[in-house]
Amino acid sequence: MTRIYPDAAAALDGLLFDGMTICAGGFGLCGVPEQLIDAIEHSGVRDLIIVSNNAGVDGVGLGKLLRSRQVAKMISSYVGENKEFERQYLAGELEIEFCPQGTLAERCRAGGAGIPGFYTKTGVGTQVAEGKETREFGGEEYLLETGIRADLSIIKGWKADEAGNLIFRKTARNFNQPMATASSMTVAEVEEIVPIGTLDPDTIHVPGIFIKRLFVGTPLPKKIEFRVTRPREIA
Repeated sequence: MTRIYPDAAAALDGLLFDGMTICAGGFGLCGVPEQLIDAIEHSGVRDLIIVSNNAGVDGVGLGKLLRSRQVAKMISSYVGENKEFERQYLAGELEIEFCPQGTLAERCRAGGAGIPGFYTKTGVGTQVAEGKETREFGGEEYLLETGIRADLSIIKGWKADEAGNLIFRKTARNFNQPMATASSMTVAEVEEIVPIGTLDPDTIHVPGIFIKRLFVGTPLPKKIEFRVTRPREIA
């Protein structure tokens, strides 16, 4: 069975359903699987639970799914750059589970490693700890956090081989790596697919056993969250 598909819609065929949980890679607008997000939007699937560091910006990245009202709940660490995210939350239209950034990354990594829960000091004594189990180790209090397993993971890679072994490019690795292992169905949008044996094994970030489907995305213009410029200095 091939794991290479012609486009995002084909790669997601038969995987989407209402109420599903999706782990989405990316950080801000870096390393975001934009064409997979577009395909999810066009599918019309609803009541999604999205696990992601943030939700992009208004109308970009996961912001598209918020705009189309397809998201019922976000599990995120940061939401400050998306006004529609803020509006829906304050209006009671969107459920949010806030999670410290490092804890969120570890919850996804733990889920991928078969670890159902772990203890951390992060969040002890704050609202993050409300309703969660705590335990003392070495005279200090720790908070129990659960691992995350999704129905589907969508990630953005740089280069993959035909077996699905995958490399990320620099900071675009971000949340893509833990999200790739946090479900039993990971779909990767990549910039290039090369023959098996082309990649140096020591450079592979995600082994192909985790990547069930992949496709080469069409080139898209690079979006920038905040463009900061200054006048050119003339000698």
